[in-house]
Amino acid sequence: MTLKEQLTVVGELFKFAAPYKWFFIGSVLLSAFISGINVFLPWLLQVYMDNFLRRGNATLAIMWLFAGLYFLGMVVKAVSQFWQDYTSTMGAEYMLESVRRKMFADLHGKGMRYFDQTPGGSILSRLMNDTMTFSNFWALLNTLILAVFAVVSSFIAMALTDWGVALATLILVPFLLFVIWYYQSFSSRVYRRMRERLSELNTKLSEAITGISVIQEFRQEKRMATGFKKTNRAYYDTRRAMIRTNSLLLSPMINLFYALGTVIVLGLFGMRGMHQVVAAGVVYAFITYLNNFYSPMSQMMDNLSDFQNGMVAGSRVMRILNDRTLAPQQHPVADAKITRGKVEFRHVTFAYDQEHPVLKDVSFVAEPGQTVALVGETGSGKTSTINVLMRFYEFQSGQVLIDDRDIREYPAAELRSKLGLVLQEPQLFYGDIQSNIRMFNPNISDEQVRQAAKFVQADEFIDRLPEGYATAVLEHGSEYSAGQRQLITFARTVATDPKILILDEATANVDTETETMIQTGLQRLQANRTTVAIAHRLSTIQNADLILVLHQGKIVERGTNDELMQHHGYYYDMIQLQNAAHADDLQS
Repeated sequence: MTLKEQLTVVGELFKFAAPYKWFFIGSVLLSAFISGINVFLPWLLQVYMDNFLRRGNATLAIMWLFAGLYFLGMVVKAVSQFWQDYTSTMGAEYMLESVRRKMFADLHGKGMRYFDQTPGGSILSRLMNDTMTFSNFWALLNTLILAVFAVVSSFIAMALTDWGVALATLILVPFLLFVIWYYQSFSSRVYRRMRERLSELNTKLSEAITGISVIQEFRQEKRMATGFKKTNRAYYDTRRAMIRTNSLLLSPMINLFYALGTVIVLGLFGMRGMHQVVAAGVVYAFITYLNNFYSPMSQMMDNLSDFQNGMVAGSRVMRILNDRTLAPQQHPVADAKITRGKVEFRHVTFAYDQEHPVLKDVSFVAEPGQTVALVGETGSGKTSTINVLMRFYEFQSGQVLIDDRDIREYPAAELRSKLGLVLQEPQLFYGDIQSNIRMFNPNISDEQVRQAAKFVQADEFIDRLPEGYATAVLEHGSEYSAGQRQLITFARTVATDPKILILDEATANVDTETETMIQTGLQRLQANRTTVAIAHRLSTIQNADLILVLHQGKIVERGTNDELMQHHGYYYDMIQLQNAAHADDLQS
Protein backbone atom coordinates (compact mmCIF):
# COMPACT_ATOMS: atom_id res chain seq x y z
CA MET A 1 0.00 0.00 0.00
CA THR A 2 1.18 3.52 -0.76
CA LEU A 3 1.53 6.11 1.99
CA LYS A 4 -1.49 7.96 0.58
CA GLU A 5 -3.63 4.80 0.76
CA GLN A 6 -2.51 4.15 4.32
CA LEU A 7 -3.32 7.71 5.37
CA THR A 8 -6.76 7.35 3.77
CA VAL A 9 -7.46 4.16 5.73
CA VAL A 10 -6.20 5.72 8.96
CA GLY A 11 -8.45 8.72 8.34
CA GLU A 12 -11.48 6.43 7.90
CA LEU A 13 -10.58 4.52 11.08
CA PHE A 14 -10.44 7.78 13.00
CA LYS A 15 -13.91 8.62 11.69
CA PHE A 16 -15.17 5.30 13.03
CA ALA A 17 -13.50 6.03 16.36
CA ALA A 18 -14.84 9.60 16.64
CA PRO A 19 -17.96 8.69 18.69
CA TYR A 20 -15.69 7.06 21.28
CA LYS A 21 -12.99 9.74 21.25
CA TRP A 22 -12.99 10.20 25.03
CA PHE A 23 -11.74 6.65 25.48
CA PHE A 24 -8.77 7.41 23.23
CA ILE A 25 -8.18 10.88 24.66
CA GLY A 26 -8.13 9.37 28.14
CA SER A 27 -5.65 6.76 26.92
CA VAL A 28 -3.35 9.47 25.49
CA LEU A 29 -3.41 11.50 28.73
CA LEU A 30 -2.65 8.42 30.79
CA SER A 31 0.19 7.52 28.42
CA ALA A 32 1.75 10.93 29.02
CA PHE A 33 1.33 10.49 32.76
CA ILE A 34 2.95 7.02 32.69
CA SER A 35 5.90 8.40 30.71
CA GLY A 36 6.37 11.03 33.40
CA ILE A 37 6.41 8.33 36.08
CA ASN A 38 8.97 6.34 34.06
CA VAL A 39 11.26 9.39 34.11
CA PHE A 40 10.59 10.16 37.78
CA LEU A 41 11.42 6.70 39.19
CA PRO A 42 15.00 6.39 37.79
CA TRP A 43 15.66 10.01 38.80
CA LEU A 44 14.48 9.20 42.33
CA LEU A 45 16.94 6.31 42.60
CA GLN A 46 19.71 8.44 41.05
CA VAL A 47 19.22 11.09 43.75
CA TYR A 48 19.22 8.43 46.48
CA MET A 49 22.38 6.71 45.17
CA ASP A 50 24.45 9.84 44.42
CA ASN A 51 23.36 12.15 47.24
CA PHE A 52 23.01 9.64 50.09
CA LEU A 53 24.48 6.21 49.42
CA ARG A 54 27.71 7.47 47.79
CA ARG A 55 28.26 10.05 50.56
CA GLY A 56 27.38 7.59 53.32
CA ASN A 57 24.75 9.77 54.97
CA ALA A 58 21.70 7.59 54.22
CA THR A 59 19.77 7.23 57.46
CA LEU A 60 17.02 4.67 58.09
CA ALA A 61 14.40 7.39 57.78
CA ILE A 62 15.79 8.52 54.41
CA MET A 63 15.95 4.92 53.20
CA TRP A 64 12.30 4.33 54.09
CA LEU A 65 11.33 7.68 52.57
CA PHE A 66 12.86 6.83 49.18
CA ALA A 67 11.59 3.24 49.33
CA GLY A 68 8.09 4.50 50.11
CA LEU A 69 8.18 7.06 47.31
CA TYR A 70 9.43 4.44 44.85
CA PHE A 71 6.75 1.95 45.94
CA LEU A 72 4.04 4.60 45.70
CA GLY A 73 5.27 5.52 42.22
CA MET A 74 5.07 1.88 41.13
CA VAL A 75 1.54 1.54 42.51
CA VAL A 76 0.40 4.71 40.73
CA LYS A 77 2.08 3.46 37.53
CA ALA A 78 0.35 0.07 37.77
CA VAL A 79 -3.07 1.67 38.28
CA SER A 80 -2.44 4.12 35.43
CA GLN A 81 -1.34 1.30 33.12
CA PHE A 82 -4.55 -0.60 33.91
CA TRP A 83 -6.78 2.35 33.08
CA GLN A 84 -4.71 3.29 30.05
CA ASP A 85 -4.99 -0.21 28.64
CA TYR A 86 -8.68 -0.46 29.61
CA THR A 87 -9.73 2.83 27.97
CA SER A 88 -7.78 2.09 24.79
CA THR A 89 -9.06 -1.50 24.49
CA MET A 90 -12.69 -0.63 25.24
CA GLY A 91 -12.59 2.24 22.75
CA ALA A 92 -11.34 -0.23 20.12
CA GLU A 93 -14.05 -2.76 21.01
CA TYR A 94 -16.82 -0.17 20.80
CA MET A 95 -15.48 0.95 17.43
CA LEU A 96 -15.27 -2.67 16.20
CA GLU A 97 -18.89 -3.31 17.18
CA SER A 98 -19.94 -0.08 15.46
CA VAL A 99 -18.05 -0.91 12.23
CA ARG A 100 -19.65 -4.36 12.02
CA ARG A 101 -23.11 -2.89 12.51
CA LYS A 102 -22.40 -0.30 9.82
CA MET A 103 -21.08 -2.94 7.41
CA PHE A 104 -24.02 -5.27 8.04
CA ALA A 105 -26.49 -2.45 7.39
CA ASP A 106 -24.51 -1.32 4.33
CA LEU A 107 -24.53 -4.85 2.87
CA HIS A 108 -28.31 -5.01 3.17
CA GLY A 109 -28.54 -1.73 1.30
CA LYS A 110 -26.59 -2.96 -1.69
CA GLY A 111 -28.18 -4.13 -4.90
CA MET A 112 -28.36 -7.77 -5.92
CA ARG A 113 -25.69 -7.13 -8.55
CA TYR A 114 -23.08 -6.75 -5.80
CA PHE A 115 -23.87 -10.21 -4.41
CA ASP A 116 -23.88 -11.65 -7.93
CA GLN A 117 -20.29 -10.47 -8.33
CA THR A 118 -18.87 -11.05 -4.81
CA PRO A 119 -18.49 -14.52 -3.26
CA GLY A 120 -20.27 -14.98 0.07
CA GLY A 121 -17.11 -16.32 1.73
CA SER A 122 -15.24 -13.15 0.76
CA ILE A 123 -17.95 -10.96 2.31
CA LEU A 124 -17.92 -13.07 5.48
CA SER A 125 -14.12 -12.81 5.69
CA ARG A 126 -14.25 -9.03 5.45
CA LEU A 127 -17.07 -8.69 7.96
CA MET A 128 -15.48 -10.93 10.59
CA ASN A 129 -11.73 -11.42 10.02
CA ASP A 130 -10.84 -8.07 8.51
CA THR A 131 -12.77 -5.99 11.02
CA MET A 132 -11.19 -7.94 13.90
CA THR A 133 -7.79 -6.59 12.89
CA PHE A 134 -9.04 -3.08 13.67
CA SER A 135 -8.63 -3.92 17.38
CA ASN A 136 -5.02 -4.86 16.66
CA PHE A 137 -4.59 -1.57 14.82
CA TRP A 138 -5.72 0.36 17.87
CA ALA A 139 -3.43 -1.77 20.06
CA LEU A 140 -0.56 -0.58 17.87
CA LEU A 141 -1.78 3.02 18.05
CA ASN A 142 -1.90 2.66 21.82
CA THR A 143 1.68 1.32 21.83
CA LEU A 144 2.76 4.03 19.39
CA ILE A 145 1.42 6.77 21.68
CA LEU A 146 3.23 5.19 24.62
CA ALA A 147 6.38 4.91 22.51
CA VAL A 148 6.28 8.57 21.43
CA PHE A 149 5.85 9.81 24.98
CA ALA A 150 8.47 7.36 26.25
CA VAL A 151 11.04 8.25 23.57
CA VAL A 152 10.57 12.00 24.00
CA SER A 153 10.53 11.94 27.80
CA SER A 154 13.47 9.48 27.99
CA PHE A 155 15.59 11.53 25.61
CA ILE A 156 14.84 14.74 27.50
CA ALA A 157 15.80 12.98 30.75
CA MET A 158 19.04 11.66 29.17
CA ALA A 159 19.85 15.13 27.81
CA LEU A 160 19.29 16.71 31.22
CA THR A 161 21.48 14.04 32.80
CA ASP A 162 24.31 14.23 30.20
CA TRP A 163 23.57 15.90 26.88
CA GLY A 164 26.78 14.72 25.19
CA VAL A 165 26.12 11.02 25.80
CA ALA A 166 22.43 11.56 24.92
CA LEU A 167 23.39 12.96 21.50
CA ALA A 168 25.71 10.01 20.89
CA THR A 169 22.82 7.57 21.30
CA LEU A 170 21.05 9.25 18.36
CA ILE A 171 23.64 7.76 15.98
CA LEU A 172 21.54 4.58 15.83
CA VAL A 173 18.23 6.33 15.10
CA PRO A 174 18.67 6.59 11.27
CA PHE A 175 19.39 2.86 11.09
CA LEU A 176 16.32 2.18 13.21
CA LEU A 177 14.13 4.31 10.95
CA PHE A 178 15.47 2.47 7.89
CA VAL A 179 14.52 -0.89 9.42
CA ILE A 180 11.01 0.40 10.17
CA TRP A 181 10.61 1.74 6.61
CA TYR A 182 11.86 -1.47 5.02
CA TYR A 183 9.62 -3.64 7.19
CA GLN A 184 6.57 -1.50 6.43
CA SER A 185 7.10 -1.54 2.65
CA PHE A 186 7.80 -5.29 2.50
CA SER A 187 5.15 -6.49 4.96
CA SER A 188 2.40 -4.43 3.29
CA ARG A 189 2.70 -6.54 0.13
CA VAL A 190 2.86 -9.79 2.06
CA TYR A 191 -0.15 -8.92 4.21
CA ARG A 192 -2.24 -8.00 1.18
CA ARG A 193 -1.54 -11.42 -0.35
CA MET A 194 -2.23 -13.05 3.00
CA ARG A 195 -5.66 -11.40 3.39
CA GLU A 196 -6.56 -12.36 -0.17
CA ARG A 197 -5.59 -15.98 0.51
CA LEU A 198 -7.65 -15.97 3.71
CA SER A 199 -10.65 -14.66 1.78
CA GLU A 200 -10.23 -17.44 -0.79
CA LEU A 201 -9.96 -19.97 2.05
CA ASN A 202 -13.22 -18.76 3.58
CA THR A 203 -14.91 -18.93 0.19
CA LYS A 204 -13.76 -22.54 -0.25
CA LEU A 205 -15.04 -23.43 3.21
CA SER A 206 -18.40 -21.77 2.64
CA GLU A 207 -18.82 -23.53 -0.70
CA ALA A 208 -17.84 -26.91 0.76
CA ILE A 209 -20.21 -26.64 3.73
CA THR A 210 -23.28 -25.31 1.91
CA GLY A 211 -22.83 -27.74 -0.98
CA ILE A 212 -21.93 -30.83 1.05
CA SER A 213 -24.90 -32.89 -0.18
CA VAL A 214 -24.05 -32.27 -3.86
CA ILE A 215 -20.35 -32.90 -3.21
CA GLN A 216 -21.11 -36.27 -1.65
CA GLU A 217 -23.70 -37.16 -4.27
CA PHE A 218 -21.22 -36.71 -7.12
CA ARG A 219 -18.26 -38.04 -5.11
CA GLN A 220 -16.32 -34.78 -5.33
CA GLU A 221 -14.76 -35.03 -1.86
CA LYS A 222 -11.26 -35.66 -3.24
CA ARG A 223 -11.42 -32.77 -5.72
CA MET A 224 -12.72 -30.37 -3.05
CA ALA A 225 -10.04 -31.56 -0.61
CA THR A 226 -7.35 -31.02 -3.25
CA GLY A 227 -8.62 -27.51 -4.01
CA PHE A 228 -8.82 -26.66 -0.33
CA LYS A 229 -5.32 -28.05 0.27
CA LYS A 230 -3.94 -25.87 -2.52
CA THR A 231 -5.60 -22.72 -1.19
CA ASN A 232 -4.63 -23.54 2.38
CA ARG A 233 -1.03 -24.11 1.29
CA ALA A 234 -0.93 -20.72 -0.46
CA TYR A 235 -2.20 -19.09 2.74
CA TYR A 236 0.42 -21.01 4.74
CA ASP A 237 3.20 -19.82 2.43
CA THR A 238 2.27 -16.16 2.90
CA ARG A 239 2.03 -16.68 6.67
CA ARG A 240 5.47 -18.30 6.69
CA ALA A 241 6.98 -15.39 4.74
CA MET A 242 5.47 -12.98 7.25
CA ILE A 243 6.73 -14.97 10.24
CA ARG A 244 10.27 -15.02 8.84
CA THR A 245 10.20 -11.27 8.33
CA ASN A 246 8.75 -10.61 11.78
CA SER A 247 11.28 -12.91 13.44
CA LEU A 248 14.17 -10.98 11.92
CA LEU A 249 13.05 -7.36 11.84
CA LEU A 250 10.90 -6.89 14.95
CA SER A 251 12.03 -7.47 18.57
CA PRO A 252 15.44 -9.01 17.71
CA MET A 253 16.46 -5.96 15.70
CA ILE A 254 15.31 -3.51 18.40
CA ASN A 255 17.12 -5.53 21.08
CA LEU A 256 20.26 -5.34 18.93
CA PHE A 257 19.95 -1.54 18.73
CA TYR A 258 19.40 -1.40 22.50
CA ALA A 259 22.50 -3.51 23.07
CA LEU A 260 24.56 -1.26 20.78
CA GLY A 261 23.18 1.82 22.55
CA THR A 262 24.17 0.32 25.91
CA VAL A 263 27.69 -0.32 24.57
CA ILE A 264 27.93 3.32 23.43
CA VAL A 265 26.73 4.66 26.79
CA LEU A 266 28.97 2.42 28.90
CA GLY A 267 31.90 3.08 26.56
CA LEU A 268 31.53 6.89 26.82
CA PHE A 269 31.07 6.82 30.58
CA GLY A 270 33.97 4.37 30.85
CA MET A 271 36.32 6.68 28.94
CA ARG A 272 35.18 9.58 31.07
CA GLY A 273 35.78 7.53 34.20
CA MET A 274 39.49 7.29 33.31
CA HIS A 275 39.87 11.00 34.00
CA GLN A 276 37.13 11.83 36.52
CA VAL A 277 34.64 10.27 38.87
CA VAL A 278 31.37 9.18 37.24
CA ALA A 279 28.48 8.86 39.70
CA ALA A 280 26.95 5.36 39.72
CA GLY A 281 23.48 6.86 39.99
CA VAL A 282 24.03 8.76 36.75
CA VAL A 283 25.07 5.57 34.91
CA TYR A 284 22.11 3.65 36.37
CA ALA A 285 19.62 6.39 35.47
CA PHE A 286 21.06 6.73 31.96
CA ILE A 287 20.86 2.99 31.25
CA THR A 288 17.29 2.97 32.59
CA TYR A 289 16.34 5.92 30.39
CA LEU A 290 17.94 4.14 27.44
CA ASN A 291 15.85 1.05 28.20
CA ASN A 292 12.74 3.23 28.41
CA PHE A 293 13.77 4.70 25.04
CA TYR A 294 14.03 1.34 23.24
CA SER A 295 11.59 -0.88 25.13
CA PRO A 296 8.42 0.82 23.77
CA MET A 297 9.98 0.65 20.30
CA SER A 298 10.34 -3.10 20.71
CA GLN A 299 6.66 -3.36 21.61
CA MET A 300 5.77 -1.05 18.74
CA MET A 301 7.73 -3.14 16.24
CA ASP A 302 6.03 -6.29 17.53
CA ASN A 303 2.70 -4.62 16.83
CA LEU A 304 3.81 -3.17 13.50
CA SER A 305 2.77 -6.40 11.82
CA ASP A 306 -0.71 -5.81 13.22
CA PHE A 307 -0.57 -2.30 11.79
CA GLN A 308 0.11 -3.63 8.29
CA ASN A 309 -2.56 -6.26 8.79
CA GLY A 310 -4.98 -3.55 9.88
CA MET A 311 -4.11 -1.33 6.92
CA VAL A 312 -4.73 -4.09 4.39
CA ALA A 313 -7.88 -5.25 6.17
CA GLY A 314 -9.07 -1.66 6.48
CA SER A 315 -8.68 -1.08 2.74
CA ARG A 316 -10.73 -4.24 2.05
CA VAL A 317 -13.46 -3.09 4.41
CA MET A 318 -13.48 0.35 2.81
CA ARG A 319 -13.99 -1.24 -0.59
CA ILE A 320 -17.25 -2.70 0.70
CA LEU A 321 -18.40 0.53 2.32
CA ASN A 322 -17.38 2.64 -0.68
CA ASP A 323 -18.91 0.30 -3.25
CA ARG A 324 -21.82 2.14 -4.82
CA THR A 325 -23.61 -0.96 -6.12
CA LEU A 326 -26.70 0.12 -4.24
CA ALA A 327 -30.19 -1.24 -4.38
CA PRO A 328 -32.38 0.66 -6.87
CA GLN A 329 -33.24 4.02 -5.37
CA GLN A 330 -36.79 5.17 -4.80
CA HIS A 331 -38.03 8.74 -5.14
CA PRO A 332 -41.14 8.45 -2.99
CA VAL A 333 -44.16 10.68 -3.26
CA ALA A 334 -45.83 11.40 0.07
CA ASP A 335 -49.29 9.97 -0.69
CA ALA A 336 -48.14 7.00 -2.81
CA LYS A 337 -50.10 3.90 -1.68
CA ILE A 338 -50.81 0.62 -3.45
CA THR A 339 -54.55 0.06 -3.15
CA ARG A 340 -55.70 -1.95 -6.22
CA GLY A 341 -52.68 -3.95 -7.36
CA LYS A 342 -52.61 -3.15 -11.05
CA VAL A 343 -49.22 -3.94 -12.64
CA GLU A 344 -48.03 -2.57 -15.97
CA PHE A 345 -44.76 -2.87 -17.90
CA ARG A 346 -44.28 -0.29 -20.66
CA HIS A 347 -41.48 -1.01 -23.14
CA VAL A 348 -39.09 -2.16 -20.37
CA THR A 349 -35.49 -2.99 -21.31
CA PHE A 350 -33.17 -4.41 -18.69
CA ALA A 351 -29.56 -5.70 -18.59
CA TYR A 352 -27.67 -7.05 -15.59
CA ASP A 353 -24.36 -5.73 -16.91
CA GLN A 354 -25.74 -2.55 -18.50
CA GLU A 355 -24.67 -3.84 -21.93
CA HIS A 356 -26.43 -7.09 -22.87
CA PRO A 357 -30.21 -6.79 -22.43
CA VAL A 358 -32.05 -9.80 -21.02
CA LEU A 359 -35.43 -8.04 -21.32
CA LYS A 360 -36.15 -6.24 -24.59
CA ASP A 361 -39.11 -3.90 -24.97
CA VAL A 362 -41.37 -5.89 -22.61
CA SER A 363 -44.94 -4.58 -22.23
CA PHE A 364 -47.96 -6.11 -20.51
CA VAL A 365 -50.76 -5.23 -18.07
CA ALA A 366 -52.00 -7.27 -15.10
CA GLU A 367 -55.36 -5.85 -14.00
CA PRO A 368 -56.30 -5.95 -10.29
CA GLY A 369 -57.16 -9.51 -9.27
CA GLN A 370 -55.86 -11.07 -12.49
CA THR A 371 -53.25 -13.81 -12.77
CA VAL A 372 -50.50 -13.28 -15.34
CA ALA A 373 -48.22 -16.25 -16.02
CA LEU A 374 -44.71 -16.05 -17.47
CA VAL A 375 -43.53 -19.08 -19.45
CA GLY A 376 -40.52 -19.80 -21.62
CA GLU A 377 -37.29 -21.76 -21.79
CA THR A 378 -34.43 -21.20 -19.35
CA GLY A 379 -32.86 -17.80 -19.93
CA SER A 380 -35.89 -16.34 -21.66
CA GLY A 381 -36.28 -13.52 -19.08
CA LYS A 382 -38.93 -14.83 -16.66
CA THR A 383 -36.90 -14.37 -13.46
CA SER A 384 -35.52 -11.08 -14.77
CA THR A 385 -39.09 -9.76 -15.09
CA ILE A 386 -39.71 -10.66 -11.44
CA ASN A 387 -36.40 -9.07 -10.38
CA VAL A 388 -37.38 -5.82 -12.06
CA LEU A 389 -40.87 -5.84 -10.53
CA MET A 390 -39.45 -6.51 -7.05
CA ARG A 391 -36.94 -3.66 -7.52
CA PHE A 392 -33.98 -5.96 -6.95
CA TYR A 393 -32.36 -4.41 -10.04
CA GLU A 394 -32.74 -1.09 -11.86
CA PHE A 395 -34.06 -1.29 -15.42
CA GLN A 396 -32.43 0.77 -18.15
CA SER A 397 -35.42 2.11 -20.09
CA GLY A 398 -39.18 2.02 -20.19
CA GLN A 399 -41.57 2.26 -17.27
CA VAL A 400 -42.96 -0.05 -14.58
CA LEU A 401 -46.22 1.13 -13.05
CA ILE A 402 -48.31 -0.04 -10.12
CA ASP A 403 -51.80 1.42 -9.89
CA ASP A 404 -50.83 3.69 -12.82
CA ARG A 405 -48.01 5.27 -10.80
CA ASP A 406 -44.29 4.85 -11.55
CA ILE A 407 -42.89 2.14 -9.28
CA ARG A 408 -40.02 4.46 -8.25
CA GLU A 409 -42.48 6.87 -6.64
CA TYR A 410 -43.49 4.40 -3.93
CA PRO A 411 -41.57 4.25 -0.63
CA ALA A 412 -39.52 1.06 -0.36
CA ALA A 413 -41.49 0.03 2.73
CA GLU A 414 -44.77 0.34 0.80
CA LEU A 415 -43.46 -1.87 -2.01
CA ARG A 416 -42.16 -4.52 0.38
CA SER A 417 -45.42 -4.61 2.33
CA LYS A 418 -47.71 -4.75 -0.72
CA LEU A 419 -45.65 -7.12 -2.92
CA GLY A 420 -45.53 -10.68 -1.65
CA LEU A 421 -42.83 -12.95 -3.11
CA VAL A 422 -42.94 -16.76 -2.86
CA LEU A 423 -39.80 -18.40 -4.17
CA GLN A 424 -39.28 -21.81 -5.68
CA GLU A 425 -36.81 -22.60 -2.88
CA PRO A 426 -38.44 -21.61 0.43
CA GLN A 427 -36.07 -19.90 2.89
CA LEU A 428 -36.57 -20.46 6.62
CA PHE A 429 -34.50 -18.90 9.39
CA TYR A 430 -33.28 -19.99 12.81
CA GLY A 431 -36.06 -19.59 15.37
CA ASP A 432 -39.45 -21.25 15.46
CA ILE A 433 -42.39 -21.62 13.08
CA GLN A 434 -44.20 -18.65 14.57
CA SER A 435 -41.25 -16.29 14.11
CA ASN A 436 -40.77 -17.54 10.54
CA ILE A 437 -44.38 -16.73 9.67
CA ARG A 438 -44.27 -13.40 11.49
CA MET A 439 -40.76 -12.70 10.14
CA PHE A 440 -40.01 -11.00 13.45
CA ASN A 441 -42.57 -8.27 12.77
CA PRO A 442 -43.95 -7.25 16.20
CA ASN A 443 -47.03 -5.74 14.54
CA ILE A 444 -48.27 -9.21 13.53
CA SER A 445 -50.05 -10.83 16.47
CA ASP A 446 -50.02 -14.52 17.40
CA GLU A 447 -53.64 -14.75 16.29
CA GLN A 448 -52.79 -13.30 12.90
CA VAL A 449 -50.02 -15.87 12.57
CA ARG A 450 -52.48 -18.70 13.26
CA GLN A 451 -55.09 -17.27 10.90
CA ALA A 452 -52.48 -16.97 8.13
CA ALA A 453 -51.41 -20.61 8.62
CA LYS A 454 -55.02 -21.74 8.63
CA PHE A 455 -55.76 -19.76 5.49
CA VAL A 456 -53.19 -21.74 3.47
CA GLN A 457 -53.90 -24.99 5.34
CA ALA A 458 -50.47 -25.06 6.99
CA ASP A 459 -52.16 -25.43 10.37
CA GLU A 460 -52.90 -29.09 9.60
CA PHE A 461 -49.28 -30.16 9.96
CA ILE A 462 -48.25 -27.44 12.45
CA ASP A 463 -50.86 -28.55 15.00
CA ARG A 464 -49.47 -32.09 14.83
CA LEU A 465 -45.97 -30.93 15.82
CA PRO A 466 -44.93 -31.47 19.49
CA GLU A 467 -44.72 -27.75 20.30
CA GLY A 468 -47.02 -26.46 17.58
CA TYR A 469 -46.10 -22.96 16.43
CA ALA A 470 -43.24 -22.85 18.96
CA THR A 471 -41.49 -25.82 17.30
CA ALA A 472 -37.87 -24.97 16.53
CA VAL A 473 -36.60 -24.28 13.02
CA LEU A 474 -32.96 -25.14 12.48
CA GLU A 475 -30.70 -24.18 9.57
CA HIS A 476 -32.79 -23.63 6.41
CA GLY A 477 -35.67 -25.59 8.02
CA SER A 478 -34.11 -28.85 6.81
CA GLU A 479 -36.10 -30.89 9.36
CA TYR A 480 -39.31 -30.09 7.46
CA SER A 481 -40.36 -31.40 4.07
CA ALA A 482 -40.24 -29.16 1.00
CA GLY A 483 -44.03 -28.92 1.01
CA GLN A 484 -44.17 -27.95 4.69
CA ARG A 485 -41.52 -25.28 4.21
CA GLN A 486 -43.45 -23.91 1.23
CA LEU A 487 -46.69 -23.75 3.21
CA ILE A 488 -44.89 -21.81 5.94
CA THR A 489 -43.71 -19.28 3.34
CA PHE A 490 -47.30 -19.06 2.01
CA ALA A 491 -48.48 -18.25 5.53
CA ARG A 492 -45.66 -15.71 5.86
CA THR A 493 -46.90 -13.96 2.72
CA VAL A 494 -50.57 -14.04 3.81
CA ALA A 495 -49.64 -12.49 7.16
CA THR A 496 -48.45 -9.32 5.39
CA ASP A 497 -51.66 -9.21 3.27
CA PRO A 498 -50.01 -8.13 -0.01
CA LYS A 499 -51.97 -6.66 -2.90
CA ILE A 500 -49.66 -8.20 -5.50
CA LEU A 501 -48.48 -11.80 -5.31
CA ILE A 502 -45.32 -12.86 -7.16
CA LEU A 503 -44.72 -16.60 -7.52
CA ASP A 504 -41.59 -18.33 -8.73
CA GLU A 505 -43.13 -21.78 -9.43
CA ALA A 506 -44.04 -22.54 -5.84
CA THR A 507 -44.78 -26.22 -6.57
CA ALA A 508 -41.79 -27.11 -8.75
CA ASN A 509 -39.86 -29.07 -6.11
CA VAL A 510 -42.58 -31.00 -4.28
CA ASP A 511 -44.17 -34.40 -4.82
CA THR A 512 -47.59 -34.84 -6.42
CA GLU A 513 -49.42 -35.55 -3.13
CA THR A 514 -47.94 -32.48 -1.44
CA GLU A 515 -48.59 -30.41 -4.58
CA THR A 516 -52.32 -30.99 -4.26
CA MET A 517 -52.27 -29.56 -0.74
CA ILE A 518 -50.09 -26.65 -1.80
CA GLN A 519 -52.26 -25.88 -4.81
CA THR A 520 -55.26 -25.54 -2.51
CA GLY A 521 -53.33 -23.12 -0.30
CA LEU A 522 -52.06 -21.30 -3.37
CA GLN A 523 -55.54 -20.81 -4.81
CA ARG A 524 -56.73 -19.29 -1.56
CA LEU A 525 -53.58 -17.14 -1.47
CA GLN A 526 -54.25 -15.78 -4.97
CA ALA A 527 -57.90 -14.92 -4.28
CA ASN A 528 -58.56 -11.17 -4.74
CA ARG A 529 -54.89 -10.51 -5.42
CA THR A 530 -53.02 -9.64 -8.59
CA THR A 531 -50.66 -12.50 -9.32
CA VAL A 532 -47.56 -12.59 -11.52
CA ALA A 533 -46.32 -16.18 -11.69
CA ILE A 534 -43.38 -17.95 -13.27
CA ALA A 535 -44.56 -21.35 -14.49
CA HIS A 536 -42.42 -24.39 -15.20
CA ARG A 537 -45.28 -26.88 -14.97
CA LEU A 538 -47.62 -25.45 -17.58
CA SER A 539 -50.54 -27.42 -16.14
CA THR A 540 -50.53 -25.13 -13.11
CA ILE A 541 -51.29 -21.92 -15.08
CA GLN A 542 -53.87 -23.05 -17.62
CA ASN A 543 -56.53 -20.97 -15.84
CA ALA A 544 -54.43 -17.80 -15.87
CA ASP A 545 -56.09 -14.66 -17.22
CA LEU A 546 -53.06 -13.89 -19.34
CA ILE A 547 -50.10 -16.06 -20.35
CA LEU A 548 -46.95 -14.38 -21.64
CA VAL A 549 -44.51 -16.51 -23.63
CA LEU A 550 -40.96 -15.14 -23.47
CA HIS A 551 -38.15 -16.01 -25.85
CA GLN A 552 -34.69 -14.41 -25.64
CA GLY A 553 -36.00 -11.54 -23.57
CA LYS A 554 -39.00 -10.71 -25.74
CA ILE A 555 -42.70 -11.50 -25.42
CA VAL A 556 -43.38 -13.58 -28.51
CA GLU A 557 -46.92 -14.74 -27.63
CA ARG A 558 -49.68 -13.62 -25.30
CA GLY A 559 -53.21 -14.74 -24.50
CA THR A 560 -55.20 -17.31 -22.54
CA ASN A 561 -54.42 -21.01 -22.60
CA ASP A 562 -57.14 -21.72 -25.18
CA GLU A 563 -56.06 -18.86 -27.41
CA LEU A 564 -52.43 -19.90 -27.39
CA MET A 565 -53.24 -23.56 -28.02
CA GLN A 566 -55.25 -22.57 -31.10
CA HIS A 567 -52.32 -20.48 -32.30
CA HIS A 568 -50.03 -23.54 -32.53
CA GLY A 569 -46.90 -21.51 -31.67
CA TYR A 570 -44.24 -21.63 -28.96
CA TYR A 571 -46.73 -22.31 -26.18
CA TYR A 572 -48.41 -25.13 -28.10
CA ASP A 573 -45.03 -26.80 -28.70
CA MET A 574 -44.12 -26.50 -25.00
CA ILE A 575 -47.39 -28.12 -23.96
CA GLN A 576 -46.87 -30.98 -26.39
CA LEU A 577 -43.33 -31.56 -25.11
CA GLN A 578 -44.44 -31.62 -21.47
CA ASN A 579 -47.35 -33.93 -22.23
CA ALA A 580 -45.01 -36.30 -24.08
CA ALA A 581 -42.53 -36.28 -21.22
CA HIS A 582 -45.33 -36.93 -18.72
CA ALA A 583 -46.61 -39.86 -20.80
CA ASP A 584 -43.10 -41.35 -20.91
CA ASP A 585 -42.85 -41.05 -17.12
CA LEU A 586 -46.12 -42.89 -16.68
CA GLN A 587 -45.04 -45.72 -19.03
CA SER A 588 -41.72 -46.13 -17.23
